Amino acid sequence: MSKPNFIIIYADDLGYGDLGCYGSKEIQTPYLDKLADSGVRFTDWYSNAPVCSPSRASLLTGRYPGNTGVNQILGGKRGTHGLPTNQLTLASVLKEHGYNTGIIGKWHLGVTKEHGPNAHGFDQFFGFLAGCVDYYSHIYYWGKQSEENPVHDLWENEEEVWCNGRYLTEVITEKSVQFIKESNEDPFFLYIPYNAPHYPMHAPQKYMDRYTHLSTDKQVMAAMISAMDDGIGEIVNTLKKTNKYKNTVIFFSSDNGPSTESRNFLDGTEDLYYGGSAGLFRGHKGSLFEGGIREPAILSGPSLIPQGQVCHKVGMMMDVFPTFLELAELTVPEGHEMDGSSIYKMIHEKKAQAHEQVFWKYNNQLAIRQGKWKLVINGMLDFSREQVDSIHLSNLAEDPSERHNLADHYPEIVQALTIKMKNKQTNNT
Repeated sequence: MSKPNFIIIYADDLGYGDLGCYGSKEIQTPYLDKLADSGVRFTDWYSNAPVCSPSRASLLTGRYPGNTGVNQILGGKRGTHGLPTNQLTLASVLKEHGYNTGIIGKWHLGVTKEHGPNAHGFDQFFGFLAGCVDYYSHIYYWGKQSEENPVHDLWENEEEVWCNGRYLTEVITEKSVQFIKESNEDPFFLYIPYNAPHYPMHAPQKYMDRYTHLSTDKQVMAAMISAMDDGIGEIVNTLKKTNKYKNTVIFFSSDNGPSTESRNFLDGTEDLYYGGSAGLFRGHKGSLFEGGIREPAILSGPSLIPQGQVCHKVGMMMDVFPTFLELAELTVPEGHEMDGSSIYKMIHEKKAQAHEQVFWKYNNQLAIRQGKWKLVINGMLDFSREQVDSIHLSNLAEDPSERHNLADHYPEIVQALTIKMKNKQTNNT
């Protein structure tokens, strides 16, 4: 059989509770639900960071954020550096082995030419380089300098292009479908980082009309997610029509949890909050509690991935790189230090695990999960910088929402996990 095709579909600020297959009773996501049924749905899948850029760096390099050179949200003004040029990406490795590589959507790993997608292994790029843009004008407004001098941010490879007035979620879908249709006999890797449902809160009327029964604070978010879900349906349907579906592996997830940033408050008050749902979990984007880092995740591929499976084992974004290499029967290039582990064995063997422990560091927050135990140091719930607990220990098997702090009850576990974090040199995670 020929080498498998690979697609990564990455949502932006999508909450764990925002999909039908993850328990949402309000948002309709039939295509993602069907994708989950066709493969493996993960309940304990994590982002390597609670914010955009480090999460994406880990996804593409297979490394902890501190080892990628990107451990903070990157700015969007022109000239901003990003993912170092010496970092090996999944795209660059697959390209070396004959894959046609493309990214359509949000990059957010550097704005300069030497830090852009084409410099990191992608043959084709269509999308934007900054962290977010207006969905219709494709202008980057955020940050003090950009608010004073807005920057148009839509590109095809290294050429600026204009699609003014077109809803970006639909454009990303259209360009992804085109990429698949134009793929020749060579295998392909397509990375589709939608900007939905990241602010600004924009959605076409046809999607808003699906949710007229919802309150205003939920209607726009639901419409934005439905637009992305419809797009995913179009992408899968195109794979089937072009006879590429059976030999294509699709991974879907989100970069981090839902946002409570001010741009999600359209009238300046919490009465009209348009953020997503973290489900039962505590915390949001910016937090190392579960709501900021535990993500919906689906892996599907008819010829290589078991169908109808729900996996309760721990996986992380940095595991996608080595997993795809194993599925392509390729090895990790010599000299590339991989922090992630392939999950192929984990989803095929009952007792197999990908990780004994996983670690996080974001600003002053530290966290480790080992089995059922999760320790968070200097935990915050979002970007408010208001510390909740200096030391918070949870038994996730009994308390997945991290509502009960067991640190005083199990000081020996706190000590053991703290030592492991220090031994891991968490400043590099």
